[in-house]
Order: sequence, then C-alpha cells, then structure tokens
Amino acid sequence: MTNENQLDENIQTLLSDILEVYGYDFTGYSRASLKRRIRRLYELDKFVSFAEFRYRIREEAPYFKRFLEQITVNVTEMFRDPEFYVSLRKEILPKLGTYPFIRIWVAGCSTGEEAFSVAIFLKELNLLKKSLIYATDINSAVLEKAAQAIIPLSKIKTYTENYIAAGGTEQFSDYYTANYSLGKLSGDLKSKIIFSTHNLVTDHSFNEFQLILCRNVIIYFDRELQNDVFNLFDGSLEKFGYLALGTKETLDFSSISKNYERVGHDKIWRKIN
Repeated sequence: MTNENQLDENIQTLLSDILEVYGYDFTGYSRASLKRRIRRLYELDKFVSFAEFRYRIREEAPYFKRFLEQITVNVTEMFRDPEFYVSLRKEILPKLGTYPFIRIWVAGCSTGEEAFSVAIFLKELNLLKKSLIYATDINSAVLEKAAQAIIPLSKIKTYTENYIAAGGTEQFSDYYTANYSLGKLSGDLKSKIIFSTHNLVTDHSFNEFQLILCRNVIIYFDRELQNDVFNLFDGSLEKFGYLALGTKETLDFSSISKNYERVGHDKIWRKIN
C-alpha cells in the first residue's frame, strides 16, 4: 500500500464511492478501525494497487458484499456480559411484562446470538408469546446466518456458562437440538424474531419500542455519528422505555442524555421525558 497520507485520501475516495453507488455511509465510522480493516482486506485479497481494489468494490456487487462482511464488526456470543443479562432478566423484562404487547429492537444484531438470548429469557418469564423482537444489521450476509438459528457446538460450553451466570433457570440444552457439529435453536424462539437489514447511519425509525439493545456497535462510530444514532433510538423508544448499550458506550455526552436515567446495570438507561 501507499504512504499513510495517500492511504487516507484513497480511503476517503472509496467511502465516497460506496455512498454514491450503494448508499452505505461509512464516513462517520471510527477512522482508525476502518483503516485497519480495509488494509487487512486489501492485503488478504492480494491487490497490487488501490485503484484495482476501488474498482472491484465499486463495479462488482458480489465483491462489495465481501467488503461489507469484512469491514463491519461481527463479534458476538449468547448471553455476552452475563451481568447485563442478570439486570435485564430481574429488573427490565418483568416491567415490560406489564405491557399488553412487547416490542424489542436488537440493533446491530450480527448473527443473532443476542436476539436469541433475549428470546430465551422472555420464554422463561412466560412473556415470549406476547413479544416480538426486531433484529437488524447493515450486513445481509450475517442476517442470513442469523435466520438459520444455528450455533456451532464448539461454542456451546461458553454459551452454557454464560447462560447460567446470567441467571437462566432451565437447562440450556433444552433450547437446541444437536446435529453433528451444529446446534439448531428451537423454532418457538425463531418465530418471535424478525431479521431485516437496517442501516443505523442512513435509515429511519420503523416502529416504537419498549426496549432497544445496541451493544458494542456504536463504539465504532465517531462522536457526531453516535449522537445521530442516539437521536434515532430516542425517536424509536416509548416513554419509560429502556436503552441498553455496550460496556464501553455511554449516553452521557449526547444531546438526549437529559431525557434518560440510569437503571440497574450501569449500561441500561430509561427514558423519562
């Protein structure tokens, strides 16, 4: 690759191309993280010039799909950060149980592990039948995987430990059937989850929710874009609804922070205005 200044210019041109051709706006993403991922893909696919790399992305939709898969962050696991799920189970979901119908948005859902985790706890609290979970991501490839409701058995030990630490009351093995190296999550969980593409940067609110989870996603956005996304969430959340963020994310600096109070786990906020 070229020197750093030239690389920065090339990346800026590439991001403009992507916005123009595909409508995906990456200009507000954390530049250091984006640059690292672009450099990795460039080297992985052995391009000899950035011009060739840019051409492939701009002109070949299948290669753009690969670019999207590599650039967006898809690290997730079931019941990740069990302490968060303890608060969700004990303090938040029972309050949502007072509603006649529960609408939950898992934004940036990746391959769906978080959406299925929430569905399991709703089931254990006897709330799943009156709930609907909207699980969205910018990346259609990971959504296809999520919709298959399959988990690798190599991760079952970790997921089971997380589930127990999060306060699960049943046997985690009751929620999947094993088949060779894969586990298929039960159909009643999947039936309450709608997977669809949604771009937090360019798309609008599409419903009104009592709970929004967006954990470890906006950490990759710059401050201005984070604030924009928070405003999107604010417009998508009912009064007294809850917003859950990741371990290194906060509402504190945002323009909507005055409308929220922290509750339970220090990464859950309740809308009070």
